[in-house]
Amino acid sequence: MKGQAFKDYGLSAEIFRAVDSLGYAEPTPVQREVIPHVMAKRDLTVRAQTGSGKTAAFGIPICEGIDWAENRPQALVLTPTRELAGQVKEDLVNLGRFKRIKAVAIYGQQPFAAQKIELKQKVHAVAGTPGRVLDHIQRGTLNVERIRYLVIDEADEMLNRGFIGQVEAILELLPKDRVTLLFSATLPADVERLCRTHLRDPLHIDIESPGVAVDRIAHRLYIVEESNKLALLKAVTVVDNPDSCIVFCSTKEAVDEVARELRRSGYPCDKIHGGMEQDDRFAVMHAFRRGEFRYLVATDLAARGIDIEQVTHVVNYDLPMDSEKFVHRIGRTARAGLTGEAITFAAPREERRLAEIEGYLGFSLPRFEAPSGEAIESARAAFERKLASVERPRPDKRELLSQDIMKLYFNGGKKKKLRAVDFVGTIAKLEGVTAADIGIIAMQDNATFVDILNGKGPLVLRAMKTTTIKGKQLKVHEANS
Repeated sequence: MKGQAFKDYGLSAEIFRAVDSLGYAEPTPVQREVIPHVMAKRDLTVRAQTGSGKTAAFGIPICEGIDWAENRPQALVLTPTRELAGQVKEDLVNLGRFKRIKAVAIYGQQPFAAQKIELKQKVHAVAGTPGRVLDHIQRGTLNVERIRYLVIDEADEMLNRGFIGQVEAILELLPKDRVTLLFSATLPADVERLCRTHLRDPLHIDIESPGVAVDRIAHRLYIVEESNKLALLKAVTVVDNPDSCIVFCSTKEAVDEVARELRRSGYPCDKIHGGMEQDDRFAVMHAFRRGEFRYLVATDLAARGIDIEQVTHVVNYDLPMDSEKFVHRIGRTARAGLTGEAITFAAPREERRLAEIEGYLGFSLPRFEAPSGEAIESARAAFERKLASVERPRPDKRELLSQDIMKLYFNGGKKKKLRAVDFVGTIAKLEGVTAADIGIIAMQDNATFVDILNGKGPLVLRAMKTTTIKGKQLKVHEANS
């Protein structure tokens, strides 16, 4: 029987508390279908669109099933992009926060040595891109002997990016006695072959058909010459005056140009594309999620699997090269039960590609004329008022969970013969503190980071300035974010 509420799944108090703190009111369809089967350790193939709540669908039961005492990774999540690996890691940490689950993300264009050090510590779950994961396994820096859960996320995108060979190589190196979960928006032949070869009698779950756009999205199509796109973008945004908007371009050069023009016109705007440093991309996505600016100009990098709520408008400034990408782009809006607008620009010479997209969607995009000069002028005052207003950044659900958590830094670690149990034993003996107030402990050679939960951070910080750990007086202060 599928649970209609999270309390129906028999979750531990720690996992249920995290689910509740993250604001998950009731399970989405994919969560209702998936969670009970993962709890029962059944292999699954799941066809579901982006924005359906897939990460929590596998993250909740995996965090529930992880044995905290085991030091080696028990869950591995393969993702096609670095952004998605980082987001999955963040979601697993938040879902497992009160169970003290440690998750890490590993991907290319990040120092291998730093990842090696992180993987030497106690790690419960790993999220990563196939190439870097395979590299770590082959070099012996990622121990997969205790992997009990494998998730292949966005499998069709793995195929599109040429990663399926690496995924299969990883599968051959993992324990056979595991739960394997494959999520994909579509199931092309090579993905189905992978399912037949590597999953054990999988149950197939189909949440929604692959090409149908969400009925909460209102579509508009404008036929426009390339040279007039910028003017049309400004006209449409003045009239619509969106609260939060992603503008998708096909190339990083187009992203740079559009972002530069919008900034020049006073739009609160930033950009993201593959030519940027990874840390900068993460910073931009985090700021957009918090509402620090309202217009994000992006390549398809931001279209796949990135969870940003409250995006009211998506603009396809350039048509994507394939129809699936169109669906993933428009899936950035109308999330979490909200409605949204999807605005598409197409040049007259792109009628054939437009017809392919419409055929994939199963309906024709309604065509509109560009806003009239009168409509633009009547809307301009409200548009400029919103431009001039400075909204207070909103905390996302991850920050709401962390508001009662303080991370403490201690200047001693493994080289001083200290263990996590030494920190737990000492801190739990402080007056007004219990073991339940201690979160994730990350130990390095010369430093230790301890999450203190339930608003007890200031109390522990004061007390530990004069309290020894295993006879050693360590320096302690609040860690930098």
